[in-house]
Amino acid sequence: MRDTFKVTGMTCAACSARIEKSVGKMDGVTYCAVNLASGRAVLDYDDARISAEAIKQRVEKLGYGLERVRTGDGESDERALRVLRIRLYISAAFALPLLYIAMGHMLNLPLPAFLHHGHNALNFALAQLILTIPVIVAGRRFYSVGFRAILMRAPNMDSLIAMGTSAAALYSLYATLRIALGEHEYAQNLYYESAAVIITLILLGKSLESASKAKTGEAVKKLFRLQPKTALVIRDGREEEIPAEDVMPGDILLVKPGGRIPVDGTVAEGASAVDESMLTGESMPADKNPGDRVYAATINKNGFIKLRAEKIGADTALAQIIRLVEEAQGGKAPIARLADRVSGVFVPAVFCAALAAFIVWLAVKGDFAFALRVFISVLVIACPCALGLATPTAIMAGTGRGAEKGILIKGGEALETAHRIDTVVFDKTGTITEGRPEVISVETAGGFTQDGVLRLAASLERYSEHPVARAITEYYRGGYMDVTDFRALPGEGVTGRADGREVKIGRGASVTVDGVYAGKINVADKLKPTSAQAVASLRGMGIDVVMLTGDGKPAAESIAAQAGITRVLAEVFPGDKAAEIEKLQAGGAVAAMVGDGINDAPALARADVGIAVGTGTDVAIESADIVLMRGDLRDVPDAIRLSRATIRNIKQNLFWAFGYNTAGIPIAAGALYALTGNPALLLSPMVAAAAMSLSSVSVVLNALRLRRWR
Repeated sequence: MRDTFKVTGMTCAACSARIEKSVGKMDGVTYCAVNLASGRAVLDYDDARISAEAIKQRVEKLGYGLERVRTGDGESDERALRVLRIRLYISAAFALPLLYIAMGHMLNLPLPAFLHHGHNALNFALAQLILTIPVIVAGRRFYSVGFRAILMRAPNMDSLIAMGTSAAALYSLYATLRIALGEHEYAQNLYYESAAVIITLILLGKSLESASKAKTGEAVKKLFRLQPKTALVIRDGREEEIPAEDVMPGDILLVKPGGRIPVDGTVAEGASAVDESMLTGESMPADKNPGDRVYAATINKNGFIKLRAEKIGADTALAQIIRLVEEAQGGKAPIARLADRVSGVFVPAVFCAALAAFIVWLAVKGDFAFALRVFISVLVIACPCALGLATPTAIMAGTGRGAEKGILIKGGEALETAHRIDTVVFDKTGTITEGRPEVISVETAGGFTQDGVLRLAASLERYSEHPVARAITEYYRGGYMDVTDFRALPGEGVTGRADGREVKIGRGASVTVDGVYAGKINVADKLKPTSAQAVASLRGMGIDVVMLTGDGKPAAESIAAQAGITRVLAEVFPGDKAAEIEKLQAGGAVAAMVGDGINDAPALARADVGIAVGTGTDVAIESADIVLMRGDLRDVPDAIRLSRATIRNIKQNLFWAFGYNTAGIPIAAGALYALTGNPALLLSPMVAAAAMSLSSVSVVLNALRLRRWR
């Protein structure tokens, strides 16, 4: 069976990989995919051979939490986000005054005399220690997770943070003790502010990331709310309102005009037009007659219909969409975490280098303090501040710049994946097109003029709520005729008498007068003005463009030709939309899905990057990784360009971060001192910290260049 679980306690790709590897080896588990972004695990397992409780115990043994997600729960991480933000506020509240005390004298900023580093060195050190303790407590999770990962031989980014800040704090504590013993020169060797600022900045990045993750479950909750709560069932000749979950297959249900259909079934009696846009993406209501299928949560626009219930509860099309979204969000996305990949090698390598330097110098000089000083210098110069800042600062700058341009990117993972997109799949209705039908031409016959046909049609259609009627009345600007005997014929059109003549407007907006064909008003959706430009821009970037729609093939190909799209996948339902995305991915494509409707939600979630236009439904927006607030499709290529610029910036940052570390570690280990014997060439922890700070400054300044991105 396939089940979706929520995983708690993960902090990086190493965590999800460890869970996948451990659970995947369990007898009875055939598939395990853990998604770090959504905090979901999708499992295929034989419940006759292994229980969910056994899997939960294995995950808990690894140090994480596991609980089953019920369809429609859409649970969020809002409470965890609130806790994280509180820790950030606490950390920042103490780190800022700490930074002022530690660095103020270097900038000639005023400080109380009792905190002067030269005259009151012990007060200077103790004040920093007192301010550092709350920051370390606020960031205690970095230490518990980071050191546990080291013990499990799977070091991650938290391990780097924990080791680096611990090295700075412990050496500072050692320096504080030496100051207390009267050696006031150690006031120059305090690095409490380094540990505190690193923790604060990492907490800031985690808060921003978690804020995006907290919205993951909203899409499923909104889908779930579309399901009608009650149904009108006909039993013993009487209408009875019952909870929708109590409907049984075979029940005859009555659906009034404007009501939502409660279950999947077949029309038994009556006729109507049903808005199925949430399923098919088609803006035109579908005519329903006896024998036609109808689906739960679609809207009966006009006419009374009776339907025979067939699929209920978890078997309805809507429930399947909800399940598809949950599974897609829980699946494993092909996202590369460069810093996490190298951290497994970097951390033990740095520690081994520091330990080796400590042992060598202890053996050579027999001076424990000297050897410890070298050990701390190596760890401090390799502090992961620059490494930890390399990705989040670039992402913050990139996403901030995107927000200024109306491109909202939900976290670093979407931004990172978007740079590899080579295929963009567009929904048609409401995405490439305006999403509302318009009159495009009028055909005439039998001696009638275009104005005459329009006047007859508009005079009748002003009494109808059908989208085609609305398109005709909005297009016609003349005066109306007096109409009597108006009737709406569900599935057939409307009839009435206009100026004494019998007028009928049938399916396809064809018009007859006294039984004689008078003409036809052609209605179609209209291409958005910027769609063709967006397609041309994407092609110029070497990206393939596909149109995916539930519309019929002729209409779809007509719109595609206007937009400059040559590859069209038409007559595709929601479940098949997600399957079509999977087919593209199976063929090696890194696919983005661009849509605006509820029916696009599974495909948006399944795609490597889901892009929603801001003028679309809330569900589409919640399911997507990127939201185009202006609804301008030219922002699609812009979002990809921004992603490419940001990833290039991140790689530059990581290069410089590692460049500083790899150049500085041999010097910190005493290589130059060993060659020359000159004590001036022995890197002190203070200089090591300065080098580390320089690398951090270069990373931040490089990331800030993204603020000028165009």
